[in-house]
Parts: sequence; C-alpha cells; structure tokens
Amino acid sequence: MDGIIMQLFNGMSLGSIMLLIALGLAITFGLMNVINMAHGELIMIGAYMTYITQQIFSTFFPASFFDYYFILSIPIAFLVSAGVGLLLENILIRHLYGRPLDSLLATWGISLILQQIARIIFGAPNVAATAPAWLEGGIHLTESLIFPYKRLFIIFLVFAILLSLYLYLYRTAAGRRMQAVTLNRGMASCLGVSTRKIDARTFALGSGLAGIAGCALTLIGPIGPSIGTYYIVDSFMVVVLGGVGKLFGTVFGAISMGVFGTLFEYTTSATMAKVLLFALIIGFLQWKPAGLISVRTRSLD
Repeated sequence: MDGIIMQLFNGMSLGSIMLLIALGLAITFGLMNVINMAHGELIMIGAYMTYITQQIFSTFFPASFFDYYFILSIPIAFLVSAGVGLLLENILIRHLYGRPLDSLLATWGISLILQQIARIIFGAPNVAATAPAWLEGGIHLTESLIFPYKRLFIIFLVFAILLSLYLYLYRTAAGRRMQAVTLNRGMASCLGVSTRKIDARTFALGSGLAGIAGCALTLIGPIGPSIGTYYIVDSFMVVVLGGVGKLFGTVFGAISMGVFGTLFEYTTSATMAKVLLFALIIGFLQWKPAGLISVRTRSLD
C-alpha cells in the first residue's frame, strides 16, 4: 500500500511540474494560435534567473538571508521571462499571426539563438541551484513513505498559480477581454477590444509562467542551456490532450499524463512507459480530436 501511495504521489508531483510548464504554452497557443518552439528557452531563462539570484545572495548578503533567495527568485524569473517574451512578441511574433508554420520555424530559430547565448554567458556544463534549508527533508508518514518538501512546495506553487490565473481570467476585466479574443477575435475587435495589446499581454503572461516553471525545475536537478528541450514535447502533448485554450483541460491533461506515466514506469521501464503513454494519448486523440475539453466558439469559420 505504501508503494502504491508513493507512486500516486510521484504521479501527482510529475503532473504538477508538467502543468506548470504547459500553462504558459496553453495560454499563448489557445489565444494566438502561435506554435512557440522557444517556450523551452523561456523556461531556461527562469531557471538561470534563479541561479543568478542564488549567486547574488551568497556573495552580497549574510548567510542568514540565503534561505530567502528562492522566494525572491520566483517574481524575478517571472518578470525577466515575461520581458523577454514581450520583446519577442514585438520584434517577431506579431508579424507571424495566422502563419503557424512560419511561427514554428521562426521560434525554433529563436530557441537555438537563446541556447547559444546561454552557453556563451554561463558555459555549456550544467550548473546547480542549492535548495534552501527549509525545503530539505520531507514528511515521514511511515518508514518507507516520505513526501519530500520540494515536491510538496511545487504542488503548492502550482495550486497558487492556478488560483491566481483563474481569478485573473474569470474575475477581472482584462481576463474577460482575453477570453473574448480567444472565442471570437473579430467580434471582440468590433466591440472595441484592442486585440494587439491583448496578444502582447498574453504572450508576456505565458512567457512569465514559463519562467516560474524554470524556477521550480531548479529544485529537481541541475540546469543547463538545453533544459527546455527536455520538456517542450511533453508540454505540447499536455496542451493538445487537455484541449487547446482550456485551463481546466490542461490541468486534467497534465495530471493524467503524470499519473499514467508514473504507473507505466513502475510496472515496466522508463523507455517503455514513454511508448505506452504516447500510444495511449494518440489513441485517445483518435476518439476525441479536440482533447478532453473542447473550446466553444461563436466564430462561423
């Protein structure tokens, strides 16, 4: 029983990480129909911002303040990644709306450029961010059942971001305008909504969420210039499985992939688990091509 509970917890933890990575992609892909292959590099930027914040605290602050660096690194990672995303949207993405293949190729080129810039600044080898002392250890339920504080913190962080995103999308005027553009861009524009500003804010928001995901990934392992490439395929699978543009569908898609992936890995091997998981997703999409939750729209096309 302890083994089953631990595997379910690992699945929930993995699903939370995948959800945190896929949230920003779901927002930009659902609203703007832009295939952003540089999403992984925005995750990388957030991870490196956490590493830089750690280095600043260890160099210029007393040792007693070191454990607080990670809390400060979360908004820093969000703001820097959002700023880079806003810059990309203004320079490149705005000229590629309605051209998904061109946006895929262009953002893929941007991802390679950002990786090389990271190698020039930080070097090719991976670096590690030291977790604060209050995240070391875990909750011991039994001798063999331990819930690590790092994983619990990531789950709590994802829940807090989901709640904040829900309140923004469904309880604020800016969020309602974003939903209006998603449902019917032409009608929203006719009613006075500046779709140009909405697109820029949306891309910045999605990029900022990717930065927070990079910050959380520093708790799991080392970071490097290619850290984003390990997660970009899984994040696209989560978005497509959950239903493009639907927040709740993304949540269910990420948790389902995390739990089933962990159970498959527990019963087979890591390689076979990936094969079985992708085969299961492909079979599911054959049955429901729109994903778990489809988007209702008033657009006639």
